[in-house]
Amino acid sequence: MADPSVNTVGETRQQRFERILSLEPFKGLKAIFDSLSRDQAALCDGVHGTSSYEELLAKLGYRVTMTKQIHVADCYSRTGPAGGIRAVLPYFDIPTQSALPTVVNFDSTITATPKSAAYFNGLLAELKRQLGA
Repeated sequence: MADPSVNTVGETRQQRFERILSLEPFKGLKAIFDSLSRDQAALCDGVHGTSSYEELLAKLGYRVTMTKQIHVADCYSRTGPAGGIRAVLPYFDIPTQSALPTVVNFDSTITATPKSAAYFNGLLAELKRQLGA
């Protein structure tokens, strides 16, 4: 079977980005991207034009705020304009047994733990490596 990360004949940069991002290892990163922007071209350009997760989020118009821990259940209870939370993105990395939630707020901030930000920064680096960016 062919390697799914290998460029196919006639594939555009945008198509390659969307195909690789849809692979299983990038599922959590894709969920975050989908919550931030529906503009796949802007996401593709942002991934290719930045060197870190925080820099990419800034390019998309978001500021990252760090917190020691995120209580996901509490965040769900504050979802909506009154509570200030637009989306709660729980993510559990099975190999490391780590909970890595991300919260997208209505005030254009992303709330993350240092551990989740570092994880998604590493995942972005791997995405860029597979894209050849």
